[in-house]
Amino acid sequence: MTWCVTYRIHGGILLPAQKERSPLLPDRHPTPDFFVCDIFDAAPKGDVASMEHPVFSLSTKPDFRVRRYENGTNYIEIKPSSDGLATVHDRDVLIYCISQLMSAINAGQQVSQVVRFKAHDLLKATNRMTNGQGYEALKAAFERLSGTRISTNITSGGYEEFETFGLIERAKIVRETRDGRMQEVEVKLSDWVFSAIKQQEVLTLHRNYFRLRKPLERRIYEIARKHCGRQSEWRISLAKLQLKCGSNSTEKEFRRLLRSIVEEDRKFQHMLDYSIELDEDDMVVFKSRGTLEDSDAYDQQAELPLKPETLEEAREAAPGWDIYLLESEWRSWMTEPPRDADAAFLGFCRKWLERRGHPD
Repeated sequence: MTWCVTYRIHGGILLPAQKERSPLLPDRHPTPDFFVCDIFDAAPKGDVASMEHPVFSLSTKPDFRVRRYENGTNYIEIKPSSDGLATVHDRDVLIYCISQLMSAINAGQQVSQVVRFKAHDLLKATNRMTNGQGYEALKAAFERLSGTRISTNITSGGYEEFETFGLIERAKIVRETRDGRMQEVEVKLSDWVFSAIKQQEVLTLHRNYFRLRKPLERRIYEIARKHCGRQSEWRISLAKLQLKCGSNSTEKEFRRLLRSIVEEDRKFQHMLDYSIELDEDDMVVFKSRGTLEDSDAYDQQAELPLKPETLEEAREAAPGWDIYLLESEWRSWMTEPPRDADAAFLGFCRKWLERRGHPD
Protein backbone atom coordinates (compact mmCIF):
# COMPACT_ATOMS: atom_id res chain seq x y z
CA MET A 1 0.00 0.00 0.00
CA THR A 2 1.27 3.51 -0.85
CA TRP A 3 1.41 6.07 1.95
CA CYS A 4 2.18 9.79 2.01
CA VAL A 5 4.16 10.83 5.12
CA THR A 6 3.83 14.40 6.37
CA TYR A 7 5.75 16.04 9.23
CA ARG A 8 4.99 18.31 12.18
CA ILE A 9 7.21 20.40 14.47
CA HIS A 10 7.02 19.64 18.19
CA GLY A 11 9.37 21.31 20.69
CA GLY A 12 11.64 22.42 17.87
CA ILE A 13 11.97 18.81 16.61
CA LEU A 14 10.69 17.62 13.24
CA LEU A 15 8.50 14.55 13.83
CA PRO A 16 6.56 12.39 11.38
CA ALA A 17 2.81 13.07 11.53
CA GLN A 18 0.09 10.49 10.97
CA LYS A 19 0.40 8.65 7.66
CA GLU A 20 -2.17 9.41 4.95
CA ARG A 21 -3.67 6.61 2.90
CA SER A 22 -3.20 6.66 -0.86
CA PRO A 23 -6.43 7.16 -2.84
CA LEU A 24 -5.47 4.12 -4.95
CA LEU A 25 -6.33 0.60 -3.90
CA PRO A 26 -3.33 -1.62 -3.12
CA ASP A 27 -2.02 -3.80 -5.94
CA ARG A 28 -3.37 -7.12 -4.66
CA HIS A 29 -1.48 -9.24 -7.20
CA PRO A 30 1.92 -7.62 -7.84
CA THR A 31 3.65 -10.86 -8.87
CA PRO A 32 1.26 -12.90 -11.02
CA ASP A 33 2.26 -16.41 -12.04
CA PHE A 34 3.35 -17.27 -15.59
CA PHE A 35 -0.10 -18.07 -16.93
CA VAL A 36 -1.60 -14.85 -15.60
CA CYS A 37 1.25 -12.87 -17.18
CA ASP A 38 -0.37 -13.63 -20.53
CA ILE A 39 -3.64 -12.24 -19.18
CA PHE A 40 -1.96 -9.04 -18.04
CA ASP A 41 -0.41 -8.55 -21.48
CA ALA A 42 -3.91 -7.71 -22.73
CA ALA A 43 -4.14 -3.97 -22.03
CA PRO A 44 -7.45 -2.88 -20.45
CA LYS A 45 -9.80 -1.47 -23.06
CA GLY A 46 -13.27 0.05 -22.83
CA ASP A 47 -15.89 0.59 -25.53
CA VAL A 48 -16.30 4.22 -26.56
CA ALA A 49 -20.11 4.36 -26.40
CA SER A 50 -20.33 3.53 -22.70
CA MET A 51 -17.36 5.80 -21.97
CA GLU A 52 -19.29 8.63 -23.59
CA HIS A 53 -22.66 7.92 -21.97
CA PRO A 54 -23.51 7.27 -18.29
CA VAL A 55 -24.55 3.65 -18.64
CA PHE A 56 -23.31 2.43 -15.25
CA SER A 57 -24.44 3.46 -11.78
CA LEU A 58 -22.00 5.22 -9.44
CA SER A 59 -23.86 3.96 -6.38
CA THR A 60 -22.52 1.18 -4.18
CA LYS A 61 -26.10 0.43 -3.10
CA PRO A 62 -28.81 -1.05 -5.38
CA ASP A 63 -29.86 1.66 -7.85
CA PHE A 64 -33.38 1.27 -9.24
CA ARG A 65 -33.67 4.54 -11.14
CA VAL A 66 -34.74 4.55 -14.80
CA ARG A 67 -32.44 7.00 -16.53
CA ARG A 68 -32.63 8.71 -19.92
CA TYR A 69 -29.88 10.88 -21.38
CA GLU A 70 -29.96 12.89 -24.59
CA ASN A 71 -27.00 14.16 -26.57
CA GLY A 72 -28.11 16.01 -29.67
CA THR A 73 -30.29 13.60 -31.64
CA ASN A 74 -28.95 10.57 -29.79
CA TYR A 75 -30.50 9.21 -26.62
CA ILE A 76 -29.88 6.36 -24.27
CA GLU A 77 -32.31 4.93 -21.69
CA ILE A 78 -31.15 2.56 -18.98
CA LYS A 79 -33.60 0.41 -17.03
CA PRO A 80 -32.64 -1.70 -13.99
CA SER A 81 -33.71 -5.21 -13.14
CA SER A 82 -34.88 -6.30 -9.69
CA ASP A 83 -31.17 -6.51 -8.78
CA GLY A 84 -30.58 -2.85 -9.67
CA LEU A 85 -28.52 -1.16 -12.37
CA ALA A 86 -25.11 -2.49 -13.37
CA THR A 87 -22.42 -0.50 -11.56
CA VAL A 88 -19.11 1.06 -12.56
CA HIS A 89 -17.37 -1.86 -10.84
CA ASP A 90 -19.53 -4.39 -12.75
CA ARG A 91 -18.09 -2.81 -15.89
CA ASP A 92 -14.80 -4.57 -15.02
CA VAL A 93 -16.25 -7.74 -16.57
CA LEU A 94 -16.86 -5.99 -19.90
CA ILE A 95 -13.45 -4.32 -19.85
CA TYR A 96 -11.83 -7.70 -19.25
CA CYS A 97 -13.76 -9.37 -22.11
CA ILE A 98 -13.13 -6.48 -24.53
CA SER A 99 -9.42 -6.51 -23.65
CA GLN A 100 -9.08 -10.23 -24.32
CA LEU A 101 -10.93 -10.04 -27.65
CA MET A 102 -8.97 -7.00 -28.87
CA SER A 103 -5.71 -8.70 -27.93
CA ALA A 104 -6.76 -11.75 -29.97
CA ILE A 105 -7.83 -9.60 -32.95
CA ASN A 106 -4.51 -7.74 -32.90
CA ALA A 107 -2.79 -11.14 -32.95
CA GLY A 108 -4.75 -12.12 -36.07
CA GLN A 109 -7.05 -14.59 -34.32
CA GLN A 110 -10.74 -15.20 -34.96
CA VAL A 111 -13.09 -14.13 -32.14
CA SER A 112 -16.76 -14.55 -31.29
CA GLN A 113 -19.31 -13.01 -28.95
CA VAL A 114 -18.89 -15.89 -26.52
CA VAL A 115 -15.89 -15.45 -24.23
CA ARG A 116 -14.73 -18.25 -21.92
CA PHE A 117 -12.23 -17.62 -19.13
CA LYS A 118 -11.25 -18.70 -15.65
CA ALA A 119 -12.98 -16.65 -12.97
CA HIS A 120 -9.74 -16.55 -10.96
CA ASP A 121 -7.93 -14.87 -13.88
CA LEU A 122 -10.57 -12.15 -14.17
CA LEU A 123 -10.45 -11.48 -10.42
CA LYS A 124 -6.67 -11.12 -10.51
CA ALA A 125 -6.58 -9.05 -13.70
CA THR A 126 -9.15 -6.59 -12.29
CA ASN A 127 -7.40 -6.35 -8.90
CA ARG A 128 -10.23 -8.01 -6.97
CA MET A 129 -10.07 -10.30 -4.00
CA THR A 130 -9.93 -14.00 -4.92
CA ASN A 131 -11.66 -15.27 -1.79
CA GLY A 132 -15.30 -16.35 -1.46
CA GLN A 133 -16.43 -12.72 -1.22
CA GLY A 134 -14.77 -11.93 -4.54
CA TYR A 135 -16.50 -14.83 -6.28
CA GLU A 136 -19.91 -13.92 -4.84
CA ALA A 137 -19.44 -10.31 -5.98
CA LEU A 138 -18.68 -11.57 -9.48
CA LYS A 139 -21.89 -13.62 -9.55
CA ALA A 140 -23.86 -10.52 -8.52
CA ALA A 141 -22.15 -8.52 -11.27
CA PHE A 142 -23.29 -11.07 -13.87
CA GLU A 143 -26.87 -10.73 -12.62
CA ARG A 144 -26.86 -6.92 -12.90
CA LEU A 145 -25.08 -6.88 -16.28
CA SER A 146 -27.58 -9.34 -17.71
CA GLY A 147 -30.60 -7.65 -16.15
CA THR A 148 -29.83 -4.02 -17.00
CA ARG A 149 -31.63 -3.11 -20.22
CA ILE A 150 -30.59 -0.36 -22.61
CA SER A 151 -32.63 1.31 -25.33
CA THR A 152 -30.66 3.56 -27.66
CA ASN A 153 -30.26 5.01 -31.11
CA ILE A 154 -26.54 5.69 -30.70
CA THR A 155 -24.47 5.51 -33.89
CA SER A 156 -21.89 2.73 -33.96
CA GLY A 157 -19.75 1.67 -36.89
CA GLY A 158 -21.29 4.27 -39.23
CA TYR A 159 -24.90 3.09 -38.71
CA GLU A 160 -27.74 4.47 -36.63
CA GLU A 161 -30.05 1.91 -35.11
CA PHE A 162 -32.69 1.71 -32.43
CA GLU A 163 -31.93 -1.22 -30.21
CA THR A 164 -32.83 -2.63 -26.84
CA PHE A 165 -30.54 -5.14 -25.15
CA GLY A 166 -28.74 -6.19 -22.00
CA LEU A 167 -25.08 -5.39 -21.45
CA ILE A 168 -24.40 -9.11 -21.72
CA GLU A 169 -26.78 -11.64 -23.24
CA ARG A 170 -25.95 -14.35 -20.77
CA ALA A 171 -23.34 -15.70 -18.38
CA LYS A 172 -22.81 -19.33 -17.52
CA ILE A 173 -20.68 -21.00 -14.88
CA VAL A 174 -19.13 -23.86 -16.81
CA ARG A 175 -17.68 -25.73 -13.86
CA GLU A 176 -18.10 -25.22 -10.13
CA THR A 177 -16.30 -26.97 -7.27
CA ARG A 178 -18.01 -28.42 -4.22
CA ASP A 179 -17.31 -25.32 -2.12
CA GLY A 180 -19.31 -23.20 -4.60
CA ARG A 181 -16.46 -21.29 -6.22
CA MET A 182 -16.58 -20.57 -9.93
CA GLN A 183 -13.83 -22.14 -11.99
CA GLU A 184 -14.66 -21.48 -15.65
CA VAL A 185 -17.10 -18.86 -16.86
CA GLU A 186 -18.71 -18.26 -20.23
CA VAL A 187 -20.08 -14.82 -21.18
CA LYS A 188 -21.96 -13.90 -24.34
CA LEU A 189 -21.58 -10.20 -25.12
CA SER A 190 -24.43 -8.16 -26.57
CA ASP A 191 -24.41 -7.37 -30.30
CA TRP A 192 -23.89 -3.71 -29.38
CA VAL A 193 -20.66 -4.35 -27.44
CA PHE A 194 -19.37 -6.87 -29.99
CA SER A 195 -20.04 -4.41 -32.83
CA ALA A 196 -17.89 -1.83 -31.06
CA ILE A 197 -15.09 -4.41 -30.80
CA LYS A 198 -15.29 -5.33 -34.49
CA GLN A 199 -15.31 -1.65 -35.48
CA GLN A 200 -12.40 -1.05 -33.05
CA GLU A 201 -14.43 1.65 -31.29
CA VAL A 202 -12.45 1.04 -28.11
CA LEU A 203 -9.84 2.93 -26.12
CA THR A 204 -6.94 1.66 -24.05
CA LEU A 205 -7.20 2.41 -20.33
CA HIS A 206 -4.38 2.86 -17.85
CA ARG A 207 -3.34 -0.43 -16.22
CA ASN A 208 -4.03 1.08 -12.79
CA TYR A 209 -7.67 1.75 -13.71
CA PHE A 210 -8.75 -1.15 -11.49
CA ARG A 211 -6.94 0.45 -8.55
CA LEU A 212 -9.04 3.62 -8.59
CA ARG A 213 -10.95 3.40 -5.34
CA LYS A 214 -14.00 5.62 -5.95
CA PRO A 215 -16.62 4.92 -8.65
CA LEU A 216 -16.69 8.65 -9.47
CA GLU A 217 -12.91 8.63 -10.06
CA ARG A 218 -13.27 5.76 -12.52
CA ARG A 219 -16.09 7.49 -14.36
CA ILE A 220 -14.22 10.81 -14.54
CA TYR A 221 -11.14 9.05 -15.90
CA GLU A 222 -13.20 7.33 -18.61
CA ILE A 223 -14.66 10.69 -19.68
CA ALA A 224 -11.21 12.31 -19.77
CA ARG A 225 -9.76 9.38 -21.72
CA LYS A 226 -12.56 9.61 -24.25
CA HIS A 227 -12.66 13.40 -24.70
CA CYS A 228 -9.19 14.67 -23.81
CA GLY A 229 -7.43 11.69 -25.37
CA ARG A 230 -3.98 12.79 -26.51
CA GLN A 231 -4.79 16.50 -26.47
CA SER A 232 -2.76 18.57 -24.03
CA GLU A 233 -5.89 20.00 -22.38
CA TRP A 234 -9.68 19.63 -22.38
CA ARG A 235 -12.37 21.63 -20.56
CA ILE A 236 -15.95 20.88 -19.60
CA SER A 237 -18.46 22.68 -17.40
CA LEU A 238 -19.22 21.21 -13.99
CA ALA A 239 -22.90 20.79 -14.90
CA LYS A 240 -22.08 18.95 -18.14
CA LEU A 241 -19.56 16.71 -16.37
CA GLN A 242 -22.15 15.79 -13.75
CA LEU A 243 -24.59 14.85 -16.51
CA LYS A 244 -21.97 12.71 -18.26
CA CYS A 245 -21.09 11.00 -14.97
CA GLY A 246 -24.72 10.08 -14.34
CA SER A 247 -24.45 11.41 -10.80
CA ASN A 248 -27.68 11.69 -8.81
CA SER A 249 -26.14 14.15 -6.32
CA THR A 250 -27.17 17.77 -6.03
CA GLU A 251 -24.93 20.23 -7.85
CA LYS A 252 -23.54 21.40 -4.50
CA GLU A 253 -22.72 17.85 -3.40
CA PHE A 254 -21.21 16.96 -6.79
CA ARG A 255 -18.97 20.05 -6.57
CA ARG A 256 -17.85 18.96 -3.10
CA LEU A 257 -17.08 15.42 -4.29
CA LEU A 258 -15.14 16.74 -7.26
CA ARG A 259 -13.14 19.18 -5.16
CA SER A 260 -12.19 16.32 -2.86
CA ILE A 261 -10.82 14.39 -5.85
CA VAL A 262 -8.99 17.52 -7.07
CA GLU A 263 -7.35 18.03 -3.68
CA GLU A 264 -6.29 14.39 -3.45
CA ASP A 265 -4.89 14.54 -6.97
CA ARG A 266 -2.80 17.59 -6.08
CA LYS A 267 -1.37 15.68 -3.15
CA PHE A 268 -0.93 12.20 -4.62
CA GLN A 269 -1.22 12.70 -8.42
CA HIS A 270 -3.24 9.49 -8.40
CA MET A 271 -5.64 10.34 -11.24
CA LEU A 272 -4.45 8.41 -14.27
CA ASP A 273 -3.05 10.01 -17.44
CA TYR A 274 -4.66 13.39 -16.65
CA SER A 275 -4.52 15.96 -13.88
CA ILE A 276 -7.81 17.58 -12.91
CA GLU A 277 -8.64 21.10 -11.71
CA LEU A 278 -11.82 23.06 -10.99
CA ASP A 279 -11.57 26.79 -11.72
CA GLU A 280 -13.57 29.67 -10.27
CA ASP A 281 -15.99 29.63 -13.22
CA ASP A 282 -16.99 26.00 -12.51
CA MET A 283 -15.02 24.75 -15.50
CA VAL A 284 -13.31 21.40 -15.00
CA VAL A 285 -9.89 21.34 -16.66
CA PHE A 286 -8.11 18.11 -17.61
CA LYS A 287 -4.44 18.24 -18.59
CA SER A 288 -2.52 15.34 -20.09
CA ARG A 289 0.35 13.96 -17.99
CA GLY A 290 1.95 12.61 -21.18
CA THR A 291 1.72 9.03 -19.90
CA LEU A 292 -0.45 7.42 -22.60
CA GLU A 293 1.46 4.53 -24.13
CA ASP A 294 -0.86 2.61 -26.46
CA SER A 295 -2.47 4.30 -29.45
CA ASP A 296 -5.89 3.16 -30.67
CA ALA A 297 -7.53 3.64 -34.04
CA TYR A 298 -10.26 5.67 -32.35
CA ASP A 299 -7.64 8.10 -30.99
CA GLN A 300 -7.11 9.49 -34.47
CA GLN A 301 -10.21 11.68 -34.49
CA ALA A 302 -9.57 12.87 -30.92
CA GLU A 303 -6.05 13.92 -31.92
CA LEU A 304 -7.28 16.24 -34.67
CA PRO A 305 -5.90 19.66 -33.73
CA LEU A 306 -7.92 22.83 -34.23
CA LYS A 307 -6.25 26.15 -34.98
CA PRO A 308 -6.67 28.92 -32.35
CA GLU A 309 -8.32 31.13 -34.99
CA THR A 310 -10.84 28.35 -35.67
CA LEU A 311 -12.02 28.50 -32.06
CA GLU A 312 -12.50 32.28 -32.40
CA GLU A 313 -14.48 31.81 -35.62
CA ALA A 314 -16.56 29.13 -33.90
CA ARG A 315 -17.53 31.61 -31.16
CA GLU A 316 -18.88 33.89 -33.90
CA ALA A 317 -20.61 30.98 -35.67
CA ALA A 318 -22.44 29.94 -32.48
CA PRO A 319 -22.62 33.05 -30.27
CA GLY A 320 -23.42 32.44 -26.61
CA TRP A 321 -22.51 28.75 -26.65
CA ASP A 322 -19.63 27.27 -24.66
CA ILE A 323 -17.02 26.60 -27.35
CA TYR A 324 -15.44 23.75 -25.38
CA LEU A 325 -18.84 22.09 -25.04
CA LEU A 326 -19.35 22.34 -28.80
CA GLU A 327 -15.90 20.90 -29.47
CA SER A 328 -16.69 17.98 -27.16
CA GLU A 329 -20.04 17.38 -28.90
CA TRP A 330 -18.38 17.54 -32.32
CA ARG A 331 -15.71 15.00 -31.43
CA SER A 332 -18.37 12.68 -30.00
CA TRP A 333 -20.53 13.09 -33.11
CA MET A 334 -17.79 12.19 -35.64
CA THR A 335 -17.71 8.65 -36.99
CA GLU A 336 -14.46 9.10 -38.95
CA PRO A 337 -11.74 11.81 -39.17
CA PRO A 338 -12.69 14.59 -41.66
CA ARG A 339 -10.32 15.81 -44.37
CA ASP A 340 -10.42 19.38 -43.02
CA ALA A 341 -11.00 19.39 -39.26
CA ASP A 342 -11.29 23.18 -38.95
CA ALA A 343 -13.89 23.51 -41.71
CA ALA A 344 -15.80 20.51 -40.36
CA PHE A 345 -15.94 21.97 -36.85
CA LEU A 346 -17.13 25.36 -38.07
CA GLY A 347 -19.84 23.67 -40.13
CA PHE A 348 -20.92 21.71 -37.06
CA CYS A 349 -21.17 24.94 -35.01
CA ARG A 350 -23.34 26.64 -37.65
CA LYS A 351 -25.66 23.62 -37.81
CA TRP A 352 -25.79 23.53 -33.99
CA LEU A 353 -26.94 27.17 -33.86
CA GLU A 354 -29.43 26.55 -36.66
CA ARG A 355 -31.01 23.60 -34.81
CA ARG A 356 -30.87 24.91 -31.26
CA GLY A 357 -30.73 28.69 -31.54
CA HIS A 358 -29.10 30.90 -28.91
CA PRO A 359 -28.75 29.46 -25.39
CA ASP A 360 -31.27 30.70 -22.83
